[in-house]
Amino acid sequence: MPVKKRILILGAGIMQGPALRIAGEMGLETVAADADPAAVSIPLADRFERVDLKDREAIETLSRSLSAQGGLAGIMTAGTDFSSTVAWAAGKLGLPGLDYETALNASDKERMRRCFKASGVPSPEFIIIKGFGETGNLPFSWPVVVKPVDNMGSRGCRRVDNETELDLAVKAALRFSRSGRVIIEEYMEGPEFSIDALVYKGEISICGIADRHIFFPPYFIEMGHTMPSSYDPAVIRALLETFSLGVEALGIRDGAAKGDLKLTPRGPMIGEIAGRLSGGYMSGWTYPYSSGVLPTRGAIEIALGEKPTHLKSKWNWTSAERAFISIPGKVRAISGIERAKVMPWVRDVFTRIKPGSLVSFPENNVTKCGNVISAAADRNDAVNSAEKAARSILIRLETGNAETDDFLAIMPGSTGFPPDAFSLDPKLLSLLASLPEGDIKNCRNQDIAFPIPPSLFPFPEFTESALTDYVGRSVGECLDVLRALTSLELPLGDGELFLGRSFWQAFIRGGYQGAVYYLDSLVLGIKAGPANNG
Repeated sequence: MPVKKRILILGAGIMQGPALRIAGEMGLETVAADADPAAVSIPLADRFERVDLKDREAIETLSRSLSAQGGLAGIMTAGTDFSSTVAWAAGKLGLPGLDYETALNASDKERMRRCFKASGVPSPEFIIIKGFGETGNLPFSWPVVVKPVDNMGSRGCRRVDNETELDLAVKAALRFSRSGRVIIEEYMEGPEFSIDALVYKGEISICGIADRHIFFPPYFIEMGHTMPSSYDPAVIRALLETFSLGVEALGIRDGAAKGDLKLTPRGPMIGEIAGRLSGGYMSGWTYPYSSGVLPTRGAIEIALGEKPTHLKSKWNWTSAERAFISIPGKVRAISGIERAKVMPWVRDVFTRIKPGSLVSFPENNVTKCGNVISAAADRNDAVNSAEKAARSILIRLETGNAETDDFLAIMPGSTGFPPDAFSLDPKLLSLLASLPEGDIKNCRNQDIAFPIPPSLFPFPEFTESALTDYVGRSVGECLDVLRALTSLELPLGDGELFLGRSFWQAFIRGGYQGAVYYLDSLVLGIKAGPANNG
């Protein structure tokens, strides 16, 4: 019986699941390395080794041990920022892959920008900061983008519009930089795209281009992507040409490449290119669903020194990924996950949270609560399905949480970030301020939360508006969610007991979550009796 080829895969999280599964299906013996002994994809590996992926020497030692004990045919990763670790170990053992210096070019944003500039590849002007207070005079105009040179997932990355914000942004970015360096660069205006590609002996094979859906300035939070892009073929060609120039400038000849590009008034410009497959469900899920092609398989073949195969699309569907998020607090319960999973066209629902988890409004792409992925022959079916499924997943927060209280205490319309769930214009804000406070004096009862069924003081200018929350829920849809979660009818009327301005403020600030938290807190206060009700 022939001996199986063995491959070492760095990472055993969700994003590495497809690599471990596909490598096994290819008949390879899989070894997964991860610092987390509870990583979710460990069961997919034939063998697991607990190793810090930042420790390149430790990965090299593991690789040499595997090579001496049964052989090692290749090393790879997907969706991590450790492509340089892969290149280091592969280079030391003479295995296929990126040159180590090339891997550094594709993971260190300072080196990356310098490569692009030297080759004339369209990308923003930049400066490097090596410590707090070193900004000085910027050689380009506001706004700018501040980010660490050596991290991923938009950690520590934000837009800055003026001098006042700059020092705070640099300080935040430094916390996410392992090397203590921050890059400040021109802000690129325009829609954003993600591109996955495989490169073998310098030949670039594109494995999908997706529209990215970015929200919540000054941060860059991807609330989803849609594959393939809906843009005109001429635009796509221009983006791919610029991406290919970037791949060549970095020196990527054998491996994977993942690019984030913007279509600016000056034309396509490169945000960054990483020397790996994407980490946002694109290479492992949405492109395979939309085309039938497995980029991960091709990346494994390249890691083994083989030409990637089966890269021709089998069909032309649309796959949509959408995120769901939360206001700050501690999770009491999550509902709707099973319902979302069986909705038409939904393929996957991934959750990062559970009851007891601490959640926050996302400032980067790793602090979202979960993701939904759909696929359908019709683009509208795929998009609507993913968005409906994301809206159906409901997160209820524990009461008595200081972070939730502080979030909801901010008056609607008075802050840029975190944003209000519903964005009201000045006229609606004025009407909100004029609403009566409400009356709960008759509710003090130790045994029954609401002896008189409460109603909502009418706010028709808001409830009959076309406003939607972060993920597209209408006001009416949010009120229905509120009624379902609290089991209260909550009619819109001005009866003997009504909830007024404070309720609507919590609803507008925090959406259904804020309103449920308000009512849950009110019930507890009522049950505690007069002493706690003022």
